[in-house]
Amino acid sequence: MSLNYEELDFRQTRFGELILRRRRVLSMGGADVYEVKLNRQFLMSSIVNDSEIALADLALAAAPRGELDIVVGGLGLGYTAKAALGNPSVRSVLVIEYLEPVIDWHRRGLVPLGSELTGDPRGRMIQGDFFGMLDGDGFDPDNPGRRFHAVMVDIDHSPRSLLHGSHGPFYTTDGLGRIIPRLHPGGVFALWSADPPDEGFRQRLGAVFTEAKAHPVTYYHPLLDCEDTNTIYVARA
Repeated sequence: MSLNYEELDFRQTRFGELILRRRRVLSMGGADVYEVKLNRQFLMSSIVNDSEIALADLALAAAPRGELDIVVGGLGLGYTAKAALGNPSVRSVLVIEYLEPVIDWHRRGLVPLGSELTGDPRGRMIQGDFFGMLDGDGFDPDNPGRRFHAVMVDIDHSPRSLLHGSHGPFYTTDGLGRIIPRLHPGGVFALWSADPPDEGFRQRLGAVFTEAKAHPVTYYHPLLDCEDTNTIYVARA
């Protein structure tokens, strides 16, 4: 294969074809860009991660004071988990990832943050269905019923654009209420969305939590040569 392009992994999943690839972008001085495609659609890229980092930063800024235990729903390329671990108040980060190959990429060092994340003793990666784990014993199989100070989710494209239709009930008022038993009093739920702020969804959050805000995150995309806006929703129990 050319040094300027390499397909690092290809898997068939419940959601379709999952591809991890590396491209060398000559227009950016030969920088390596890691990209994930799911069912022929771009899912994420290492070149634009401002909003993934903001998901952790905004959630932790609103979280209770003291040592914090965190859940991250959706591992991806690891930028949210890394940002959480970079906060000195964070005691533990439990990452729930449905797609086993994504965890495997990190453990094998196929993605840039893999070694760093797997080498941090405060972090754990668990293969599982985040939405299914909301009920029953909760997120931590080693500690049934465990509560957390913040739960951050980056799984679907947005509350309106889902990776799978089975995720839809989570974004209803009843579905969002399932988060509350997994949080300590005053704990925080935060959600990443690729879309601009959705007032209807923010209102549904506000019906469940004591307060809910939508934070637009605007960033420059160097490959597309334009600005884009994602949204981070932050709600406090």
